[in-house]
Amino acid sequence: MKKYINKLFILGSLLFLGSSCDSDAALTTLKAVSFPSEITVSSSKIVLTEDTADDPVLLVSWPEVTFPIEAPVTYALQFDLVGDTSGANAWQKAKRIEVGAEVLSKTLIGQELNKIAVDLGLPIDVEGKLVVRVEAAMDRKVFSNPITLTVTPYEKSVVFGEIYMPGSYQNWAIETAAALTAIQKGVYQGYMSVTPGAGLGFKLNTERNWAQFYGAGATNSDLKNMSDTDFQLPAAGSYQIKVNLNTLKWTATPYSWGIVGDGTAGGWDNSTPMDYDHQTKSWKVTAVLVPGNVKFRLNNNWTINYGSKNTTDGIAYLDDPGAHYIGEGGTYEIIMKINDVDPASLGYPPTLTYTITKK
Repeated sequence: MKKYINKLFILGSLLFLGSSCDSDAALTTLKAVSFPSEITVSSSKIVLTEDTADDPVLLVSWPEVTFPIEAPVTYALQFDLVGDTSGANAWQKAKRIEVGAEVLSKTLIGQELNKIAVDLGLPIDVEGKLVVRVEAAMDRKVFSNPITLTVTPYEKSVVFGEIYMPGSYQNWAIETAAALTAIQKGVYQGYMSVTPGAGLGFKLNTERNWAQFYGAGATNSDLKNMSDTDFQLPAAGSYQIKVNLNTLKWTATPYSWGIVGDGTAGGWDNSTPMDYDHQTKSWKVTAVLVPGNVKFRLNNNWTINYGSKNTTDGIAYLDDPGAHYIGEGGTYEIIMKINDVDPASLGYPPTLTYTITKK
């Protein structure tokens, strides 16, 4: 009898092992995934200057990576110093740039690559070595072979000054007009919210007077000294305004912070937009909230978002999973301040401050 029991045990074990092998075969982590060919760069030697800060300087391209299951593959770039890409802490200090799902290239402008190089410690005005590789992620992450770049970074000039934006939105009062802050030599940036019916016309003044101003030139985007023709914003809404006195051009890019979460009217899918108060340099909204969570995010998507660690200190943190909890429903005034004068060059700050006050 014992002999037959032993045979049954052995047979059962073999069946179990066979079943385990079949199950393991379905696990994608047991299947090798790699880049099918090398990544490429538009140039491996780049000299960066402040004059080309807004120009494309590096294009990184890569082949599509195929994983064993059907799902979007998300790609990112990693930059690091050559000496930090080996050993136990390899790539731990790398600067990572999220590219997106199913995207096979990324272009960097001069100020973006310069910030990466300076943040990693390359000396100013001296050739230095960086390496770049591509990360592909789905159920795990795989990496391309790195490419070495020779990069000469520049030191960004410290600039000061403002220009002013009187317009129909505030009855052309130069004394209270929105200020645009210098972010580069001759380049100014700021934010503006215009409510429906307030009027879209404005001028650009170099001082808080009418001694010198710019109006529209050949097109609405062109600056012309002392022109009587008003510039026109595209429509009511919130914008990031950028003025370049070097090229005599200006742009208005839709740009709006908002609140989001299950405590807001839009839930987790649709932000409630805030308006920019140019006099207090803060974003504001009065909204009906219900018990639930509130976070801050930019342009109604999750690329840039801030969450709170508690409901007491009035600080929200970049990419933090937390949120401010509203315990009692009602009408609230929310005011938020963030130092994002030049996010394209400096990135977004690690924190913002806010108040949420029941009315």
